[in-house]
Amino acid sequence: MRTVYSPIYTLKQYERGIVEFFGKYRRFVEPGLHFQLPFVELTRIRDIREHTMDFPPQDVITKDNVEITVDGIIWARPGLDSEDVKMSFYHIDDWSTAVLELAKTNLRQEFGKLTLDESLVAREKIASNLQLSLDKMTDNWGIKVCNVEIKLIDPPEDIKKAMHKQKIAEQERRAMRLLATGKFEAAEQEKKATIQVAEGRKEAEIRVAEGKAKAIELVNEAAEKYFAGNAQDLKKLEVTENCLKNNTKVVLTDKGITPQLVVGDLPVIEKQTHQNTDMK
Repeated sequence: MRTVYSPIYTLKQYERGIVEFFGKYRRFVEPGLHFQLPFVELTRIRDIREHTMDFPPQDVITKDNVEITVDGIIWARPGLDSEDVKMSFYHIDDWSTAVLELAKTNLRQEFGKLTLDESLVAREKIASNLQLSLDKMTDNWGIKVCNVEIKLIDPPEDIKKAMHKQKIAEQERRAMRLLATGKFEAAEQEKKATIQVAEGRKEAEIRVAEGKAKAIELVNEAAEKYFAGNAQDLKKLEVTENCLKNNTKVVLTDKGITPQLVVGDLPVIEKQTHQNTDMK
């Protein structure tokens, strides 16, 4: 606030004022050039821009009886119209100091409604409630509280150590849970892989068996088609082949060696051979 005594003066864009005649309110003045009567009139001027007020750290007690330290910032300004400016001069002597003291009182009340854990996560809510309360209380002063921010919520050292240990324990618990989940998923994947390998082997064995069955079926069909009349001759050829492999001795005749001779006439040849031997 500044006071003007000179007869000619100007107000800047962010200023508003009142003119007093022998100490009594006479009129409201806005930005621009103004005149006043020397010695009988004087002008009081307010800066209506938002004022930044940093209130120092305050010790408050939470609902669960924990003492914490809190500080913050308030943005406030006088009102823009003539009535608000007038009240800022006549209803309060030092409005900025009054707002800070009011903020300290309401800050204790706000934190007294919450536990420590609630306070740590409700910073924005506390600031919003405090801003609404202050704005309502300062309305009769012609002051507008525009915003409140909580900068710091500082618990005692023993509480911070306990919170730190709790945080570490929680992180370890989460890590163990993730590790267990990873092992479980790996076991499930290994189980699925084993099942798939077994199913693959089973499918391969089935296909091999089906292939062999098909081959036998084709051989049987070919035998029935092409060797139905020659089955006996085929058997004789197999006997002859087996005899020759085992170095079997046979008698040569004028008919030669044929499957018919070996299989059909062999007993007779052996009889004749024995008779010739006896005669000698």
